[in-house]
Amino acid sequence: MHCGFLCRFLWLWPYLFYTEAAPIQKVQDDTKTLIKTIVTRINDISHTRSVSSKQRVTGLDFIPGLHPVLNLSKMDQTLAIYQQILTSLPSGNVIQISNDLENLRDLLHLLASSNSCPFPRTRGLKTLEGLDDVLEASLYSTEVVVLSRLQGSLQDMLQQLDFSPGC
Repeated sequence: MHCGFLCRFLWLWPYLFYTEAAPIQKVQDDTKTLIKTIVTRINDISHTRSVSSKQRVTGLDFIPGLHPVLNLSKMDQTLAIYQQILTSLPSGNVIQISNDLENLRDLLHLLASSNSCPFPRTRGLKTLEGLDDVLEASLYSTEVVVLSRLQGSLQDMLQQLDFSPGC
């Protein structure tokens, strides 16, 4: 009788692993889809095509640039900074993008916890130094540079997700 139970358990063992792996793959697929959606939203804002993500603009050094290798924690930190900047912009163009970044950060947290590497939620970032002054002086340029760099960062993240980034 014990052997019967053990044999049935061993027979079900591969299915137990398969059902666990499927949601993780779905989360990763949803993450990639959301990144592509955000990039499309940025492309739909016509004035973002005029600036390279690598361009340096005086006073906008606090905006994250491109990173060659990103782990899940660094992705979350980068998105938190972009989200903070976007919520400071008065433009209606960026509200949905900011909401999408929040959802993307939630998906990254799910991926991290599935890899047994939960990291603390990046909340309550200190106010970015000089953001208000820069917005007052050059609101349009700030929005263009932020969206352009965000787009580049998202494309880097999309590539990194194909290699299952670490914590």
